[in-house]
Order: sequence, then structure tokens, then C-alpha cells
Amino acid sequence: MAAAEKQKHDGRVKIGHYILGDTLGVGTFGKVKVGKHELTGHKVAVKILNRQKIRSLDVVGKIRREIQNLKLFRHPHIIKLYQVISTPSDIFMVMEYVSGGELFDYICKNGRLDEKESRRLFQQILSGVDYCHRHMVVHRDLKPENVLLDAHMNAKIADFGLSNMMSDGEFLRTSCGSPNYAAPEVISGRDNRILVSQFIYTNYQH
Repeated sequence: MAAAEKQKHDGRVKIGHYILGDTLGVGTFGKVKVGKHELTGHKVAVKILNRQKIRSLDVVGKIRREIQNLKLFRHPHIIKLYQVISTPSDIFMVMEYVSGGELFDYICKNGRLDEKESRRLFQQILSGVDYCHRHMVVHRDLKPENVLLDAHMNAKIADFGLSNMMSDGEFLRTSCGSPNYAAPEVISGRDNRILVSQFIYTNYQH
């Protein structure tokens, strides 16, 4: 984790080699801004986490897990973490920028996806999930809001804040994620071994 200080560049905030611009989104633990490399102009998404806030919300371990897991991954359908920059007040996660927004917003705007488009996106998402599982990482909050789309409509799995490591032959037992997207079997507790049905149900109901 690189240490740095916030600087001003023509009235704008600069962190490391990146000049911060517009806000892309705001979440519980911080905000995401677009960043541009001062020399190359390369665009990134910078997730800004306030240290005091994450301590007060008792999510330091969660943030640490997200960073640790994303550092492991290099897959075309998982968002890339390029760098983590630390200041006394904030943690900056410099990540891959994708211009297409959330799959959730795309579905809301365009309605039900046709079979060909759904199949292509689903194959990409499953490819990313399989890669995670082969690295013994479970996402635990897979939903359309956490799948981003690039300029070519390729899926990128994002937001590993609830992710965790698993061991062979063992199932994680913590109930987490978004209840509105849970498969009926998971809510009823009939079968805790469901691995695929939750995401199928998530997409079918839209």
C-alpha cells in the first residue's frame, strides 16, 4: 500500500499521479471518483474510503479483505485493482474504469434482455465466478448492481466488500448479501448447498 499526500492541481485534488474528477457514485463507506493519470491521461475509478468512517462502522476487516482479494485477481470479467494509496485520513483504491455503468441500470433502461445477450453476459459472469472459486474466494453479494459493463458490453464483477476465503469441503455459514436477490431455497434454509440458483433467480426476476 503506497503512502501519499493529497495535493491540489489547478484547484483539483491530486492523489499520487492521478487527478480526481467527477463523482461516479456514493456508497455507505465512501465515494468513487473518476481519476486521470497526469502524464498518460489514462482513466481510472478511484474508490475513496475515509479511515475514521470505516473504523466507526467497524468495517476495517471488510475493506482489508476486499483489497486482499482484488490484488489476487487478473481476469477479463473481474474489475482490476491497480494500486492502493494511503494517506493519514483516507484510503484510495485505484481501479479499472468502465464506462457502461451497472448491469442493473442497463436492465432498467432497456427492459428484459434477449436470450443471446443474456447468454453472453451470463457466460462472462460465470467465468469470473469460477475464477474466484478456483482462488478459494466467494463474492457473497453477486447482483446486477455489482456487475459493471465496459464500452463493449462486457461484464465486470465488482464490489468484493463482502467477499471471503473458503476452504475445500467447507461451506461459509454467515448470512450476508442482499435479501431481495436471494433464491427462495436460501431464504427458506432448505438447502445451504445452493451454489448457482441464487444468481439465476436474481436475473430471471428482472
